[in-house]
Amino acid sequence: MSLEIPAEIKFWLNFVHPLLMWVLLGVSIYALYLGVQWRRARTAEGDLKKELIKGRYNIRHYQIGSALLALMVIGAVAAMAVTYINNGKLFVGPHLLVGLGMTSMIAVSASLSPFMQKGHYWARYTHIVLNAGLLALFSWQAVSGVQIIQNILSKK
Repeated sequence: MSLEIPAEIKFWLNFVHPLLMWVLLGVSIYALYLGVQWRRARTAEGDLKKELIKGRYNIRHYQIGSALLALMVIGAVAAMAVTYINNGKLFVGPHLLVGLGMTSMIAVSASLSPFMQKGHYWARYTHIVLNAGLLALFSWQAVSGVQIIQNILSKK
């Protein structure tokens, strides 16, 4: 027995991933802001340091980063599932491949947290480089994703 999904629901499922990813792009920029503020707090001195520490940027950055990791992985898997449900196959192209690379990058970036908490500078710099690359790829994905949505809408 197979479950048949109504065509109208299949169509609207196409928009869950793009909407989630646009929100996550914004959240990623916020995570960048929190990370920069935490870096400032770590390197500041005197009253400035006291003031920046009150912002709890380290905790907020860690929490937002954890949510980003979970939602990006879920979003990537869900997008592939919806594509397969609607088309019976995945379209192997730049958007899919870059998305898989981004999923790997955020996992590696998050895995550096224990090393960063112990003060390892190599982990901090690797985290920063990975996330800068991730944000650049995320911006490109946003553009290529809009093109995919335009293709889906032109077929409706």
